[in-house]
Amino acid sequence: MPLRWKIAALAAATACLVAVAVGLLVHLWTAHDIRSRAERDAFNGVYAAMDTYRRTGALPSGAELDPPDLPYALRNPTDGDRHVAYGGSLPGSMDPTVWGAQRTGGPGSPVLAVHVAITTEFHELYRLDATMAVASVIALVVTTPLAVYGAGLLGRRLGRVSETAARISAGDLDARTGPTKGGDEVADIAATVDLMADTLSRRLRDERRFTADVAHELRTPVGGLLAAADLLPAGETEDLLRARVRDLRGLVEDLLEISRLDAGAERPVRARVPLAAVVTEAVARTGFDAEVTEVSEVDGGDGGDGGHGSGAGATVETDPRRLERIVANLVVNAHRHGGAPVRVTVDAGARTVVVRDHGPGFPADLLAGGPRRFHTGAAERGTGHGLGLTIAMGQARVLGAELFLENAPDGGAVATVRLPG
Repeated sequence: MPLRWKIAALAAATACLVAVAVGLLVHLWTAHDIRSRAERDAFNGVYAAMDTYRRTGALPSGAELDPPDLPYALRNPTDGDRHVAYGGSLPGSMDPTVWGAQRTGGPGSPVLAVHVAITTEFHELYRLDATMAVASVIALVVTTPLAVYGAGLLGRRLGRVSETAARISAGDLDARTGPTKGGDEVADIAATVDLMADTLSRRLRDERRFTADVAHELRTPVGGLLAAADLLPAGETEDLLRARVRDLRGLVEDLLEISRLDAGAERPVRARVPLAAVVTEAVARTGFDAEVTEVSEVDGGDGGDGGHGSGAGATVETDPRRLERIVANLVVNAHRHGGAPVRVTVDAGARTVVVRDHGPGFPADLLAGGPRRFHTGAAERGTGHGLGLTIAMGQARVLGAELFLENAPDGGAVATVRLPG
C-alpha cells in the first residue's frame, strides 16, 4: 500500500477514534447530568410535598401515597429520610423516571412519593448523539481528502529523494534532490542524500583521475619495455619477457579505456554493418576457438525487421569497433574463466549476440551486483584483472545496448548483448 494511503487511513482511523471517544464522553456526561438534576428535583419535590401534607393533610399536585409503580427500592424505607431512585415508569409508559419517596410517619405508615419524568431530556440527548454522529461523519469526509492530499505531498517529496537515490545507484552521480520545502525530516533526508552523492562523486572522480594518470604515466615506459624486448636475442627468456610486457601493455590500455568510459568521453560512430560478419571478425581476432552460429541459418528466419535481408547479409546500425570490442571481451572471458566449447549465437532479427561457455558459470555476487574491476569472482573461474566484463558493460552503455549476464540451467555462463532498435 502506498504511503499516502497508509497516512490517510491512519488519519481517518484517528478521527474515528477521537469522534467515538468525544461522543461517548459527551453522552455519558450529559446523561449523568440529566439524572443528577432529576434526582435533585425529585428530592426537593418530596421535601415540599411532605411539608404541605403535614401542614394541611392534603396531597399537593404530583404527590402520591404508596403509588403502585413505585420502584421496589422505595416501597419499604427503613427510616423516615428522603430517598431517590432511578427507574420505574409511569402507568402505561416506558419513559424513564426518577422517584423520590419518604414515609409520612413511623413504621407501617404510607410512603409519600413524587416522580420526575426525564423523557424530554433523554430525547434531547438522543438528538445530541445523532448530531454528533453526523458532525463526525462530515468531519471525516472533510479531513480524509485533506489527509490524502497532505500525505501525497509528503509522498511526492519522499519519491523525489527515492528517485535521486535510484539514479545515483544506477551511476548518475550528478543526480541531486535539491532544496526541499518544509524544513522537516524529509528535507534532512534529501540533504543527506545530496551530501552523500557529493562525497561519492568526489571520491569516484579522484579514483578515475588517479587511474587515468597512472595509465598515462605507464604507457610510455611500457612502450619502451616492449621496444627493448624486441632487441633481446631470440629464446625462451625473450618470449617470456615479451609475453609479460604485452600483458602489461594490455592492462594499461584497458585502464585507459575504462578511464575514458568513466569520464563519458566515448561517443559511438554508427554505421549499418552486417552483424554476423562483425561478430565473426571479432571472434577471429581473439585467437580463441568459438563456434559462431546465425539463428537465420538454423531456423530459416528472414533476419527480422531489425536488418535487411537474411543470413550473413542481415545488417544493423551500430558502432562496429565497439561491438567488436564487446564480443571479443566476452569470448576471451568465456575462455579464460569458463570452459569449452564456447558458442556464439547471432540473431540479426532480434539484434542480439549470445556468448555461452560450458564452465562453472558466473558467480552469484557478479550476477547480483554486476562486474567489478579487479575482481574475477569465484576461484574456479580462473585468474585475471577482471576488467573485461567491466569494459564490455561500459561499451554497451555507449552503444545504448543492454548486456545481460546469467547462468544456463544445464551449466555454463551466458552473456547476451541486445543492440538498440
